[in-house]
Amino acid sequence: MNSENNEITLKIKGSAADLITYLKTREYKMKEKFHLYDTYLVPDSLDLKNMTSREILAKALIIRRVEDENRKEKYITFKKKDFDDKGNILKQSAIHLGILDTKKAEELLNAIGYKTIMKATEHDVVYAKGDFGILVKDVEGQDDLIEIEASDKEGLRTVEELVKKVKEEKLPVEMDNYFVKKAEIILDKVLGKNHS
Repeated sequence: MNSENNEITLKIKGSAADLITYLKTREYKMKEKFHLYDTYLVPDSLDLKNMTSREILAKALIIRRVEDENRKEKYITFKKKDFDDKGNILKQSAIHLGILDTKKAEELLNAIGYKTIMKATEHDVVYAKGDFGILVKDVEGQDDLIEIEASDKEGLRTVEELVKKVKEEKLPVEMDNYFVKKAEIILDKVLGKNHS
C-alpha cells in the first residue's frame, strides 16, 4: 500500500492530557484510540557518526505494530520525504508492506544487513469536531505532539490551510515549527547528538 499526503506536526504547550481537556471544552469528541510501536532499522554499512539524523532516517525501514482494542496491524514501512532548505516538508509518501510477525521481520532484516538503531512508542488518540480531526500523540520519553493531515473532505489540502485552521481553533500548540520531526529528535538523543 502506498500513501501520500500533506500534514503538519506541532508540539503541544503542556501535555497531551492538557490538550485533550481543552479539546473537550471546545466540543471535540474522541473518535479513535491506538498505540504505535516502531522499530527503526538501517543498513549496516551506514556511517552513523558522520551522518545527520535526517540522512540516516532517509535510509531507514520501520517495523510498525499498531494496536487498539479491535485490531493488531503489523507492517514494514519506508517513508520518503522531500524537504526545502529550511527543513520544511514539501512532500512525503510511504510504502507499507503487511507482515505477520514483527520479531521475525526484524530477524530477517538483520540477516540481510540491517541493524536496529532505535525504538519508539506512542499512544495516540484522534479527536474531531465535525470533519476536522486532530491526532494527539503521547510519545514516550518525548514532547507530546499533534498531527493534522490534509483532507479534501475538510477542504484542507495545503499546509497553509492546515496552519490557518489550527490558528482559528486556538489550539495550545507551539507555532514556530509546523514539521516537528519526532524520529529525528529521538535518534539525535540515541546517537548523543544535539538536535537542530
